[in-house]
Amino acid sequence: MTMETTASLNTTLEPVDRRAPLVLGNETFASVTNTVCAPAEIPLKRTPLVWYVCLAISLAMLSLLGVSVGWLFWEGVGIWGNNSPVYWAWDITNFVFWVGIGHAGTLISAVLFLFRQKWRTSINRFAEAMTIFAVMCALIFPGIHVGRVWTAYWLMPIPNQMSAWPNFRSPLLWDVFAVSTYATVSALFWYTGLLPDLATLRDRAKSTVAKVAYGIFSLGWRGSNRHWQNYEKAYQILAGLSTPLVLSVHTIVSFDFATSQLPGWHTTIFPPYFVAGAIFSGFAMVINLMIIARWIFKLENLVTIRHFENMAKIILLTGSLVGYAYGMEFFIAWYSGNPYETFAFQNRAFGPYAWAYWTMISCNVISPQLFWFKKIRTNLWALFIISVFVNIGMWFERFVIIVTSLHRDFLPSSWAYFRPTFWDVATFVGSWGLFFTMFCLFVRFLPMVAISEVKSVMPEADPHYGHGKH
Repeated sequence: MTMETTASLNTTLEPVDRRAPLVLGNETFASVTNTVCAPAEIPLKRTPLVWYVCLAISLAMLSLLGVSVGWLFWEGVGIWGNNSPVYWAWDITNFVFWVGIGHAGTLISAVLFLFRQKWRTSINRFAEAMTIFAVMCALIFPGIHVGRVWTAYWLMPIPNQMSAWPNFRSPLLWDVFAVSTYATVSALFWYTGLLPDLATLRDRAKSTVAKVAYGIFSLGWRGSNRHWQNYEKAYQILAGLSTPLVLSVHTIVSFDFATSQLPGWHTTIFPPYFVAGAIFSGFAMVINLMIIARWIFKLENLVTIRHFENMAKIILLTGSLVGYAYGMEFFIAWYSGNPYETFAFQNRAFGPYAWAYWTMISCNVISPQLFWFKKIRTNLWALFIISVFVNIGMWFERFVIIVTSLHRDFLPSSWAYFRPTFWDVATFVGSWGLFFTMFCLFVRFLPMVAISEVKSVMPEADPHYGHGKH
């Protein structure tokens, strides 16, 4: 379906640039409320079987995470494939991957809100929730990879006047500060936006349990003028606080590598390169999950092809930036004349892990270029497949950066080849179990779309609606 086809489903085009509307199918305020609230209002006995199947699979994967972490605590990090000199491997790869996945939510919620981009309204709630779940997965790995997990409380921001904590200046602590701040602000932003919709579910609830639960979490919202004024101020303040986090969080994660002296890591391009890559993978994940949810919960009129096309354009932009960074890394390695730097990048492309490097290039640089074509940007199957490739490629990017820079040390006698063990794979699969479990609970019990924000972009919200001026 093309944009022209979708536009024909609605009688009104946007008056300024004649683009397809953001809400199709001649929806009204009432029908939007009914559509968004429907999944949360289904009685438990009538919940679709597909939801229970997805939840059961997610819980099975989550239990695998519990077993993997429990066995890790019992036996130690020797159960992983880490070796000398590859002391960081799948653990930090997974950490950086999950932090990156969470970036699209903050960009859609905060940055696009401040730039008054109306097309964010149908997807921001979904992206915000995905951000929180991805950060939950990311926070697992800094705590479990340290070896001496019984001293993991040293990662907390404990006062350090007496220099009691031996690694207080470690980049690992920068990660904890950055990601925990990111998680806190993102959760506040998400919850603040939920308040009007939780109150709607409270008022529509038929069971006492639902009415009490939604009533507690809606914090007494009545929709009065004063409530809306305070809500909009709080939302804008949180958007302003969140915006620097889009740049700062993955910049700090990149400092884990860039502040070292290791060839392949010690480079100033890492901060913008990591930020672009994080937005790149985050938007790809939003597309993947939103296509599935849109189909299952019949949200075609609220999440339109125009939303997907705009996200595809952002993926094309950030993918091109990532491709530029890949090329610039090789140029700087050659131009610097540093033999160790040159060797590190030659080894990436033509060494034992060349298969991983070229998988990364194919998925991250070549596949997004298909989004130059409108027919591909507006084809849901193409969007879904390319977005899957993007996330595969972004996981391999982190793997390539970490493992290929480490596995061949300055001394050839220290060289080693990293191979993941069953427990490496199980921990990663288990983290997906946590992500999908939270996702299943979210789509079942909370509104996936911000009802009030979607209504604000509908013709009915125009004060001249019905007077021939819309």
